Amino acid sequence: MILATALFMNIRFSVYALLGFGVIYFCIKSLEIELNERLSWLWAALMIGGSSLFTAYHVQYLLLDAELRAKISQEKMFLNIVCCLVVFLVMQAATNNTGLGCMISHIFLMSVAGINYFVYLFRGNEFIFSDLKSIQTGLSVAGNYEFVLDDRAGYVILLSTLYVALLRRLHVTFKKRMWMTLVCVSLAVLGAVYIGQKSQSITTETWEQKGSYRNGYILNFVLSVRDCFIGEPEGYSEDVVEAFEARYTENVDLEGTENGTDFSGEKPTIIVVMSESYADLSVVGEFTTNIELTPFYDSLTENTIKGHALSSVFGAKTPNSEWEFMTGNSMAFLPGGSVVYQQYITDTPTSIVSNMKNEGYTCVAMHPYYETGWSRNTVYPNLGFDEMYFIDDFDQTQMLRKYITDQELYESIIERYESRAANEDLFIMSISMQNHGGYTEKYDNFNEQVRMLGTNYSDVNQYLSLVHESDAALEYLISYFQNVDEPVEIVFFGDHQPSLSASFYPYLNGKGLSGLTTDELQALYTVPFFIWTNYESEEETVEITSLNFLSSMALERAGLTLPAYNRFLLDMMEVVPAINSRGYYSKSEGRFLHLEEATEEEAEWIHDYEILQYNNMFDEKGKSEVFFPYLNEP
Repeated sequence: MILATALFMNIRFSVYALLGFGVIYFCIKSLEIELNERLSWLWAALMIGGSSLFTAYHVQYLLLDAELRAKISQEKMFLNIVCCLVVFLVMQAATNNTGLGCMISHIFLMSVAGINYFVYLFRGNEFIFSDLKSIQTGLSVAGNYEFVLDDRAGYVILLSTLYVALLRRLHVTFKKRMWMTLVCVSLAVLGAVYIGQKSQSITTETWEQKGSYRNGYILNFVLSVRDCFIGEPEGYSEDVVEAFEARYTENVDLEGTENGTDFSGEKPTIIVVMSESYADLSVVGEFTTNIELTPFYDSLTENTIKGHALSSVFGAKTPNSEWEFMTGNSMAFLPGGSVVYQQYITDTPTSIVSNMKNEGYTCVAMHPYYETGWSRNTVYPNLGFDEMYFIDDFDQTQMLRKYITDQELYESIIERYESRAANEDLFIMSISMQNHGGYTEKYDNFNEQVRMLGTNYSDVNQYLSLVHESDAALEYLISYFQNVDEPVEIVFFGDHQPSLSASFYPYLNGKGLSGLTTDELQALYTVPFFIWTNYESEEETVEITSLNFLSSMALERAGLTLPAYNRFLLDMMEVVPAINSRGYYSKSEGRFLHLEEATEEEAEWIHDYEILQYNNMFDEKGKSEVFFPYLNEP
């Protein structure tokens, strides 16, 4: 009652709940329950089964409001119950005491859910298994946060207390422990196999509360455990990696690439703009608008490589595109639904950032949104960025809808460029926010100018109007750097296509979002890009590539010495020009294929790529220093 009263004083939930708790608690404490020992198996089955059901729904009640709880399907809710059942069965086998086993299992599962409750409160996304490796960091900053409980959390604590009190009145043990242990372990194994089979096509969700309402939190956490176990590619060995090293350390051109660029020792400033949801919807289907949509982007040809690239995500999960660009790695070899920044990032990730730092560049990250988004506040220092600028570093009066404008981001880039020190080589990685979804609300600070003719989807018109604004801001950025004397390279690409009304896509491509051929599906993952220089460089059109190749193309275009991994990627691009989470583009077939359909030389390159990426990401002891050097010691 002291606990309940303290909760009541802190949360101020219904006083009737407090009184009801007191009455029920003392009623339970007064119970004397004798269970027939010959029916111990029945009591155990009822307690374990009922507890699994109670705990699974209890977790959902803690984490989600009624509207979101209703979104989970019955099939996935059943899988959550089975996940809980496996835990209860294992604990029964370990303790041979049903009441004690149920008590420990319930408290353990509710504690994991409670951690997720606070992680979402502080970080805005789900707590998953891979977060355990950063628990020390989390504990070190926990004192900076205010731990607040809502009504549901208070009720969950009270109900769990009543549940534990009831379990303490129920005493079920088994004299033939080995027999019961064997049964419980067998059932737990069967349950685990069932979960594995039924969840093969279910992806882990980590953004916001999607894991809890799409999969159910317990199942989502289990899926995140599954995703951590990535096996070695077939044929992987230390000798194979050493053979790659030997191939790419022979005949290294220490003077850089032969692209005709000569700065007489002056390195170009390199500016990257990953533009939020910037896409060319005409790759999905033809349409017309009342005014020209992107006149400046369309006119940009001089000193420009330009074309389309495959992203590995559609409508969300921006950091995967960011990661593919910076590291040269591909989501093709990771579980569907993964978010690398939250699941697979190491303390020493080799990327264009570490490459630039080893070339003497100052590396700057700019993102006009919250630093905790997708764990960038912990990932960026590991990547090696010297400076990081987030939402509080931008002028928050410069908003379009509820996000900071591209124009404000570009002005900040220019300001940092103008403030650079004498002889400072500068690399800026920027991620915009202006065009972030959704697109259904109307805003007083946004005058939508663009309309798609022939249809009247308000979200589509808002999105296209945002892209039009981005085009105007892009003209401002390029126009400024056209007039500076020092060499500058700008890399621009969209992170993914926007998520628009599902009913819009049948109008655009004639089919919608399902029943698509591989080529039609890949159109939804295609985004525009360009690499522009303010100095003379060759004009080139690239029909299709992918985001993982862009940083290598940018380094080559800038005339910088290419690290071994980037040279491998450019060699691979000659055979496999594009690869993403959905497949690859086959030059021999002239169409998109799934990875398992690759043959001959294409299959060999894809397999070699998978081996090197595995070495980079998962072989901690045997990681190649030739391909993946991190930061040179000062």
